[in-house]
Amino acid sequence: MLMLNKTDLSPASFILDGVPGLEDTHLWVSFPFCSMYVVAMVGNCGLLYLICCDDSLHKPMFYFLALLSLTDLVMCSSTIPKALCIFWFHLKEIGFEECLVQMFFIHTFTGMESGVLMLMALDRYIAICYPLRYSTILTNPVIAKVGLATFLRGVLLIIPFIFLTKRLPYCRGHVIPHTYCDHMSVAKLSCGNVKVNAIYGLLVALLIGGFDILCITVSYTMILRAVVSLSSADARQKAFSTCTAHICAIVFSYSPAFFSFFSHRFGSHTIPPSCHIIVANVYLLLPPTMNPIVYGVKTKQIRDCVIRILSSSKDTKSHGISVSIFQDR
Repeated sequence: MLMLNKTDLSPASFILDGVPGLEDTHLWVSFPFCSMYVVAMVGNCGLLYLICCDDSLHKPMFYFLALLSLTDLVMCSSTIPKALCIFWFHLKEIGFEECLVQMFFIHTFTGMESGVLMLMALDRYIAICYPLRYSTILTNPVIAKVGLATFLRGVLLIIPFIFLTKRLPYCRGHVIPHTYCDHMSVAKLSCGNVKVNAIYGLLVALLIGGFDILCITVSYTMILRAVVSLSSADARQKAFSTCTAHICAIVFSYSPAFFSFFSHRFGSHTIPPSCHIIVANVYLLLPPTMNPIVYGVKTKQIRDCVIRILSSSKDTKSHGISVSIFQDR
């Protein structure tokens, strides 16, 4: 009998199949994906530009928002361009190493998204419960350190995914029924034991998601207690309004994540695979699309900054037209 070594069972590439069951409608599926991706890129780049250029936005809250925007840009750019290539040009092939790199970026930055939302909850807790010490607690070095720690947490916890996936022998085909290289979608193509991969994946989900959700819950419990104790109704409304955008960001991020997590474990036989794939993509695309819109609408400082930029642009244009008319005369 011919024996195959591990090298023979390591594929050179995989085929990303897109959305199974919706192959004939891939072109139509691509339009909302593309539209949301364009909105996400423009919105997050615009937020980063405003925060960098306007001194009034050089505050802890907006530094965390900038970190969230950077995370969102990387997160959606790790998947959507390849998905659009699948939908539009049928470019389904992805190299094995390229697949592992994509997997690393997706899982690292989804973990970082959760971590940044947790940091923003702590930011709101300090701002509402300790307003006089806010600027002394959240200094620029502290913000840089907690941001770096959040990134390193994701990197250190996700790197084992790569080694656990790379060590597996693959003999169940090379077609991944997905638009991107998800850890367990790739591992399921293996004919080896993937129990370690499944257990470690669940452990990472608990360490990152469980810890962050716990911190967010505790922060908002303390915020609620502090706000309810305020005597003025206007003060209570103002305190709550500063949290509205962040609560929306939490809902946009965790709702599709929870649906995907529980449907895979409890509804795998009743929910069609195409629904799983679409929700998995929404999980990576909805927060980057909605976060800039929500923060732009709900945050007064950002609205004022946009109005100032538009007003100055309009004044400059009007001045240029006036000078041109004067010169013509």
